[in-house]
This record gives sequence, C-alpha cells and structure tokens, in this order.
Amino acid sequence: MTLSRSIPFYVHAAVETVLGPAIMVAPFVFGFGPGTTAVAIVIGALLLSLALSAHGEPRAVPLAAHAGFDYALALAAIVSGLAVGIATGQAGATVFLVGVGAAMMALTASTRFSLPRGT
Repeated sequence: MTLSRSIPFYVHAAVETVLGPAIMVAPFVFGFGPGTTAVAIVIGALLLSLALSAHGEPRAVPLAAHAGFDYALALAAIVSGLAVGIATGQAGATVFLVGVGAAMMALTASTRFSLPRGT
C-alpha cells in the first residue's frame, strides 16, 4: 500500500455517501443563489448515486469507470464554480463549488480502487 493511495474503496464510497447530501443541503444553509443551489443539488445527487452504485454485486459501475466518473464530476464542480463566480459575482459560492471539486479530486486521487480477494 502506498501513501498516495491509502484510502480503501469502501471508505471512499462511505465518504461519498455522506458528502452527497451535505453538498445538496449546503446552499440552503449558506444562502447561496438559485444558480449555485441548482448546480450543488445536481452535483450532490450525482455523487450520491455514484456512491450508492458502488455497493452490491454485481457492481453497476466498474471500479475503473467509478474513478473516471469521480474525476469528471470533480472537474464539473470546479468549472461550474468558476462559471457561477463569473456570472453572479458570488465569491462564497465560487469558493464552495471549487472547494467541493478539489476535495472530490483529492479523495479520488488518494483512493485505492481495488477490492480484497473474494469480494
């Protein structure tokens, strides 16, 4: 096990399961505008659905595809955060969405996308 890939896949999926709804609720808590709220709900819902697809056998999404979807979703969060910032001028919303994307990218980069034998 290397230091850079130290998070097991089941922990990765559990973190995504918790963060998906948190991302969806955050715009209401912080009082962001409707654009940021819509983007956060879509990103949170996609993240939650991707996390839930990791459970069960056979897997709905293969592990390699899961990693690719995670990176794509993180990039979408960063780009949409910058777009919201440019369009609305809401610095807090931009920092939130770009931070979510950066955190998702860090989680994916540090996850070991393999399963123990027999699972």
